[in-house]
Amino acid sequence: MNEPRGLQRMKNFVEELKWRGMIHDIMPGAEEQLKKEMTAGYVGFDPTASSLTIGNLVTIMLLVHFQQCGHKPFALVGGATGMIGDPSGKSEERKFLSEEILRHNQECIKNQLSKFLDFNSGSNSAELVNNYDWFKGMGFLQFLREAGKHLTVNYMMAKDSVKKRLETGISYTEFSYQLIQGYDYYHLYKEKNCRLQMGGSDQWGNITAGTELIRRMSEEKSEAFALTCPLITKADGTKFGKSEGGNVWLDPNLTSPYKFYQFWLNASDEDAAKWIRIFTLLTKEEIEQLELQHAQAPHERLIQKTLAKDITIRVHSQKEYDNAIKASEVLFGQASVEILQEIDEPTLLSVFEGVPQINIAKTNWESNPVVLELLSTLSELTIFPSKSEARKMIQGGGVSINKTKVSTPDQASNEFNLLQNKYLLVQKGKKNYFLIQITD
Repeated sequence: MNEPRGLQRMKNFVEELKWRGMIHDIMPGAEEQLKKEMTAGYVGFDPTASSLTIGNLVTIMLLVHFQQCGHKPFALVGGATGMIGDPSGKSEERKFLSEEILRHNQECIKNQLSKFLDFNSGSNSAELVNNYDWFKGMGFLQFLREAGKHLTVNYMMAKDSVKKRLETGISYTEFSYQLIQGYDYYHLYKEKNCRLQMGGSDQWGNITAGTELIRRMSEEKSEAFALTCPLITKADGTKFGKSEGGNVWLDPNLTSPYKFYQFWLNASDEDAAKWIRIFTLLTKEEIEQLELQHAQAPHERLIQKTLAKDITIRVHSQKEYDNAIKASEVLFGQASVEILQEIDEPTLLSVFEGVPQINIAKTNWESNPVVLELLSTLSELTIFPSKSEARKMIQGGGVSINKTKVSTPDQASNEFNLLQNKYLLVQKGKKNYFLIQITD
């Protein structure tokens, strides 16, 4: 059996998290347990969406560091608890999802987690578990007998996640969530020897309910511990993981790799200095060296570029990172027409999201293949309000199609190859873009 990689390096998990700013609460005795031996620990993930977000990356990185320090990580996909919904941090009850949707979401999440965790590393290989597997055969009365009698209502009502909801109302279903999550910990403690549950700081109440349940249900002296990381907010106080378009997802179909890359690239200096510790595997020495270089030339945004590159490659791929760089050059640099031709359709649409889009029938375009007509009459005067204004700006060298200057008003528009066989990118002046789609 292979020796856990982290134990070979004697890397201290708690010390690693401390300098990275990734510890909010830790139960007494947890660090001693982790120093003593390879320990199994887990993080739970809610399958109420088909993708995790960058907010989930914080707890994913807990598991990554946990494994790299020689311990055994479990990722629990909450197939059963996802049917209920965690009240922590919520002001109202969530809608129930069908079992079919939850199963689909679980598979998607498993695929995303496999990009970060090593499932073939010997004795500390990562494992995926689903709490539906142990709850599906358990009856209501059995659960009440086994778990319900061990936690008092007073204990459960004292949790912040419950207290904050008492004024607006909380259903029994959500009230019972901490008991069910606590039973998860008991099950993994008993069946998988899990001694540590980790999560965001809003999960402290649920996690400690689990350690209490283990203490009361175990015949022998129990040793189960809890650790949470801070909930991340931006320097301006706004919620982390949100962009102008909403959540930043790990699924490229929900958030394009280009937009994903831009989220990290646009981080403030204060946020980037904090995030590069949390979301990358760079060493303390490497990060401190980056900070010195960044301080000498802040305008070059070295920390942001390093952060964005590292995370985009690990979440997506080197190819998607390269595409994001090319896409950035299109909008902000002097990209060539060759680079523009290489960009795939989702990235192209992502780059020019919010840019006016104009649909022109292919038959109309082919029957009027003159640039002057394209930029005025065919585009319903959206780009230029008149032919005379279009003519004047073309003659002044202020109009490009697909990053190539239009030479004369009478130039044939079909001289410009369609991007992805359907698009023409029009640039008017320095900053005004229009995306024309030629439709059948």
